[in-house]
Amino acid sequence: MANKKQRIAVMCALLAKNPNKLYSLNYFQEMFGAAKSSLSEDAAVIKQVFVEAGIGRVETVAGVHGGIRYVPQIPENARVLLLKELTEKMADTSRILPGGYMYIADLFCTPYYVDGMAQVMAEWFMDKKADFIVTVETKGIPLAMSVARILNLPLAIARRESKLTDGSVFSINYLSGSSRRLQTMSLSKRMIKEGAKALVIDDFIAGGGTIKAICDMLSEFDIEVVGTGAAIVNKYPQKKRITGYKAIFELEELSETKIEISAY
Repeated sequence: MANKKQRIAVMCALLAKNPNKLYSLNYFQEMFGAAKSSLSEDAAVIKQVFVEAGIGRVETVAGVHGGIRYVPQIPENARVLLLKELTEKMADTSRILPGGYMYIADLFCTPYYVDGMAQVMAEWFMDKKADFIVTVETKGIPLAMSVARILNLPLAIARRESKLTDGSVFSINYLSGSSRRLQTMSLSKRMIKEGAKALVIDDFIAGGGTIKAICDMLSEFDIEVVGTGAAIVNKYPQKKRITGYKAIFELEELSETKIEISAY
């Protein structure tokens, strides 16, 4: 039988690894062979430590199907340092690409940065009671997947081209806000449930055409979009095709010689 310190260490590791996942005390009882009263005391210690460290809270859910779960939070000092570091990296003029684009793929494929941004975004939507998350391939996938992990929700990916492995799909044509080109988006019907609630997560908002297309597609299934978030929003055009979105950064200027970006 594990002692108290060992139990707390393992419980902390499991809770932190699987945010918002509800663990019953029976689960830990079978794992450790400890009494529920001892496990409740362990949970109380963990709850106090997490709050004092500013890294989130441990919630206790009563009832037959109850248990404990970890709701993460990024400490304010860590948030400030993360956003400052990302702002400086994004403002590096070596990221400027021909045609008025900015290279950010490396940041969205670095776990430390993408998980940090995802934590910021997850806190926005923690109480929205969404059933799943939707993003569009490809650059938004790592960010959306990280948000989905933190909120313990499934992720549906809208594709530019449907695959046979997607099964039956619903497709929509839309005008891209960045390229101003007519594009197609497809979503597997197996990933969505009529009447559900969704969060839409993307890496970048220019004119909002892509996210509007996702919202229009979901409305066909009577799905309510309860939150929309992006890592970066372009300041121009100022009038977007969507409203009510949240973004971490605002791209104020992008020219051949200059990038101005700030925490939004």
